[in-house]
Amino acid sequence: MAATATPPAPATATNGAAPPTASSSGVEVGDLTVEELTAQIRDIQKSVAEKETRLTSRALRRFFTTTRKRVTASALANIVSLHVPEQEGSHAETRRVLFSYIHKLPSPMEAEQYPQATAQALLPEVEIYLRLLVTVALLDNKLSEEATASSAAMIARLQTENRRTLNPLAAKAFFYYSRSFELAGRLAEIRPVLLAAHRTSSLHHDDETHATILNLLLRNYLHYNLYDQADKLQSKSSLKEDATSSNQLARFRYYQGRIKGIQLDYTGAYTDLQEAIRKAPQHSARGFRQTVHKFACIVQLLMGEIPERSIFRQKGLRLALKPYLQITQAVRVGDLAAFHDVLKQFGEVFKADKTYTLIQRLRRNVIKTGLRKINVSYSRISLADICQKLHLDSVEDAEFIVAKAIRDGVIDATVDHQAGSLRSKENIDVYSTQEPLEAFNMRTNFCLKMHNEAVKGMRYPPDMPKPSLFLESEEQKEKLKQEKEFLEKSANEDDDDEI
Repeated sequence: MAATATPPAPATATNGAAPPTASSSGVEVGDLTVEELTAQIRDIQKSVAEKETRLTSRALRRFFTTTRKRVTASALANIVSLHVPEQEGSHAETRRVLFSYIHKLPSPMEAEQYPQATAQALLPEVEIYLRLLVTVALLDNKLSEEATASSAAMIARLQTENRRTLNPLAAKAFFYYSRSFELAGRLAEIRPVLLAAHRTSSLHHDDETHATILNLLLRNYLHYNLYDQADKLQSKSSLKEDATSSNQLARFRYYQGRIKGIQLDYTGAYTDLQEAIRKAPQHSARGFRQTVHKFACIVQLLMGEIPERSIFRQKGLRLALKPYLQITQAVRVGDLAAFHDVLKQFGEVFKADKTYTLIQRLRRNVIKTGLRKINVSYSRISLADICQKLHLDSVEDAEFIVAKAIRDGVIDATVDHQAGSLRSKENIDVYSTQEPLEAFNMRTNFCLKMHNEAVKGMRYPPDMPKPSLFLESEEQKEKLKQEKEFLEKSANEDDDDEI
């Protein structure tokens, strides 16, 4: 293992709690950051020695939740100097490359201030971790081009190793590899690399990396509107839900919902989007929840349902969902003019959210809603009045739309072509139809699916002994032993009496 010249990490770093920005004794923030990073590297080294990837996952979680916000160029320079030796050729090259990127960050250290490394060897896991730290720092400082070069070198180095202890680091490395190229506008360049890595992770049974790369490929395809390729990929791939994190499952369901929504499978899309909302973090990942709720609202409207008002009043979603609230109000009222006004006002917002194509399909739903209200309100109405109320272009268009609505079962009426009017039939009690049965069946299936997912989500330590229904306590064993001795003693006394 690599020894370090720094003192042991404080209790706040090892317990995962965020240390204070400055202590009363004059300890600098940078020193605390270096100690935290050193403790995380020790966890990685211990993970390699014990072949327990859980420690590496814990080190990554600590970095991205607490340490990342305080990482500076000086802290990175210190940690690289302490753990990357400069005597050996390959390690010296790694040290030089890492410092070349660190020098592009704000306020780097001077060359003479670098401490000397005391490590005798550099583990591949520690090297990938240090490369990941530098790449994340470049992204946080909006140095996209430098981040793409750093992440590409990190992936190239990662692909030269085949070690199980690299699996948690590989998932994070590929995520920031894709993220850096996306910010640089070069997402299409990495698709062959991701496809090859997807195949390799599947063959190696690296479930977390496999799920991460699958989501990155789906995001890559959807970024360029390649829905057919994305659908083929997700239909041929499968995720092990019990071995994949909830975050990756939420992303996968979200991408599935988008694909099914474009393919007119609104029921399946709404189910996947709702599952993505349930699996997403409830107190963080606000941007992800906003995006999923936007698509869920539009898909629910395309299904002919109206989203609940409470959805648009949630904390953190109210401002982002304001345009979608106005769209929902236009669809609920059946006002085609208001629908076009909202589409014109927020068209750029919908295009940026990539919901514009789905929203354009809502025009038919607005007309259907208006026809339902007219059908309930009037026993007989002329097609010219329908054209005027729904703001249609001509009476002929109104006639065609009404005939299509009758054929689809949207309204129960007949068209009098000679008189140019619409005659509504007597309203039928909804409880005499199959609609209540279908609604009850849908809710039952939803509850059963949620129950099955909750059962699957229960996880236990791998070495935990399984409880047995026939396992007896110590008191029961002692009682049985006493009863057995009493029976044997009674049997012996009976034998003596017979003699």
